[in-house]
Amino acid sequence: MTNTATTGGARRSPQAIVEASLKRRYAAERRFRLLGAGAVALGLGFVLILFISIVSKGYTAFFQSYIELPVTFDAELIDPQGVLREGGLDETEIAQQLRSVNFLKLARDALRAEFPAVSGRTQRRELDALLSPGAPLQLRRMVTSDAAVIGTEQSVRLLADDDVDMFMKGRATPISRLDGAGVLTLEGDLEKIGGELVVRVTDDGLLPLLERARARLHDQADRLERQQAGLQRSRDAQTARLEQGGLGAEQTAEAEREAARNARDIARLETKIQALRAEAEGSDALLLGADAPSFLLRIKDGLIKLLALEASAARAELLVPPVSTAPAEAGTWETLELSIPEGARRLTDQQLAWVLRLQHEGLLSKRFNVPFFTNGTSREPELAGIAGAVLGSFYTLLLTLLFSFPIAVGAALYLEEFAPKNRITDLIEVNINNLAAVPSIVFGLLGLAVFINFFGVPRSTPLVAAMVLTLMTLPTIIIASRAALKSVPPSIREAALGVGASPLQTRLHHVLPLALPGMMTGTIIGMAQALGESAPLLMIGMIAFIVDIPQGFTDPATVLPVQIFLWADSPERGFVERTSAAIMVLLAFLIVMNLTAVLLRRRFERRW
Repeated sequence: MTNTATTGGARRSPQAIVEASLKRRYAAERRFRLLGAGAVALGLGFVLILFISIVSKGYTAFFQSYIELPVTFDAELIDPQGVLREGGLDETEIAQQLRSVNFLKLARDALRAEFPAVSGRTQRRELDALLSPGAPLQLRRMVTSDAAVIGTEQSVRLLADDDVDMFMKGRATPISRLDGAGVLTLEGDLEKIGGELVVRVTDDGLLPLLERARARLHDQADRLERQQAGLQRSRDAQTARLEQGGLGAEQTAEAEREAARNARDIARLETKIQALRAEAEGSDALLLGADAPSFLLRIKDGLIKLLALEASAARAELLVPPVSTAPAEAGTWETLELSIPEGARRLTDQQLAWVLRLQHEGLLSKRFNVPFFTNGTSREPELAGIAGAVLGSFYTLLLTLLFSFPIAVGAALYLEEFAPKNRITDLIEVNINNLAAVPSIVFGLLGLAVFINFFGVPRSTPLVAAMVLTLMTLPTIIIASRAALKSVPPSIREAALGVGASPLQTRLHHVLPLALPGMMTGTIIGMAQALGESAPLLMIGMIAFIVDIPQGFTDPATVLPVQIFLWADSPERGFVERTSAAIMVLLAFLIVMNLTAVLLRRRFERRW
């Protein structure tokens, strides 16, 4: 019998069949390798996108905006009786003396001195809002640490408000700059902030601004027309359904109400569209309202807001007085376009003008954000820090390590070296493996029911958090410790027993030291898992808003994951970057802990 095969009516030799089979197998292996490499590249790509997103949002939190001002520490206000300047008081007595001192007035007076033209309660309130509520605390700490500053004038970097900080970091109110063309002259009162002016520019120098403003009106009308078209399509579909019939009474009534509502919305949008088109194509001066982008003219260190535009003239409002009233030549003035309308911003045009003036004079700058690492949490983004959360995480992990490591190592040593192999030990092993897969929130519920409600352990403390995390990490450490004990060769045990060691001495003096590196690796991985947990801690009250930095294991505290959760739920824009920055710090800790586990394994691991 001949060993041949027929494919499509043609005879093939065994060698050809084998070669074809090898080609198919090699091709399949190449496809498998490519798919594996593609999966790895896809995973790394997603991780890279995640890191880029977090870093791009959070790196700015490591810098904070400060306003440098000459602050006069008025002796009559701070120390009218001279008690502090005499010395001899401890910190508690100094704090008692300073309790009623109005340091907020000192900070506000220093800022108002930079803008002497500011008058009126509303303007002063807007100017004061540029300073952070934490500025008086800075001055109080300066006097507490050194009473010699009383009666002197010191240059102090005061914290800026979070809205100012966001503007300085480019995360709010983008600004486009246009060089001025033509000679610009101002008419009106150039001393009173808020006063109306007339701006005149030769050679139709304001025409580019007028065209940009009209183009924005047309764009807004186009957006409304697209919205109107969508409503019209919906109305036509509802009308077709009504004409077809077959609907119930309730469905017919609902469709008629919806059609009527759409008709009203279409008519309302049509009115807005016609008004926008008419305003954009009109020959009169174009009004710039609160819902339109703002144009600010910077001329001779002054800032002027345009209210109504023409090609060669404009009606304006004085925000910051210029240093000179002389005409400005082309190229010596510029236009700042704020693309976000004033009505949609947290900072008004007047406040932005003051911020730009401070920035131009070098009084407003960004510095490394030391308070982010030294302060506890706060409801003000510029004052919020991670010190309390970091210390809470440290206390929690320290207690978790002290609780879990001895218990896990003892359990692993007993189950692997001493426990008899029967149904009870099999049941224990199965339950340990199952506990490693239990959702972490279940351990939080257990801690709430047992440790807090039954035993009365204080809520929201590192102690109860460590007890809950110990239950969660025990299965992981036990499994890793048992694997480390199994990796020790039986010859070690036999040699120890052969020279007269007892079974307990064999395990404690020989087997355990050799398995300890693997146990430590598993413990570090378990601690890293505990560091990143938030769900079980939310159940035991660590979601509470705690400003004070914990000083011990029984003080109320929070941890980094919970702090991130709280900041992510805050509406202020300043907390967005602090959330990402805290995530970066948490990831840094996790990476360090995992690298430590890898280094320990490589340093102490033995190959048998």
